[in-house]
Amino acid sequence: MNLQDALYNWLQIRIVAEGRPDDNAAKDTLAFFAQILEEDHHLSNVRIAGLDESLITVQFMQEGQAVSRQFPREAAEQLLADIRSNPKYNE
Repeated sequence: MNLQDALYNWLQIRIVAEGRPDDNAAKDTLAFFAQILEEDHHLSNVRIAGLDESLITVQFMQEGQAVSRQFPREAAEQLLADIRSNPKYNE
């Protein structure tokens, strides 16, 4: 999995895990993507550094350098919205 996809997947599931604190599957999936970022892409200190109406900024350390990437907020939050709108996951 390339870095951009891994970061985006991490961001989406991070939003889900925060929005559904009792969802153990989300927590496990978040840990899985954090491991991919650490082991495959050698990132550390991955975090959401900021958000505004349209963008979410993710910051991390890579090879000793602070790096940030931005993602469209609406797209990143869509997975949580989809889960919340599906009665199967809200019983």
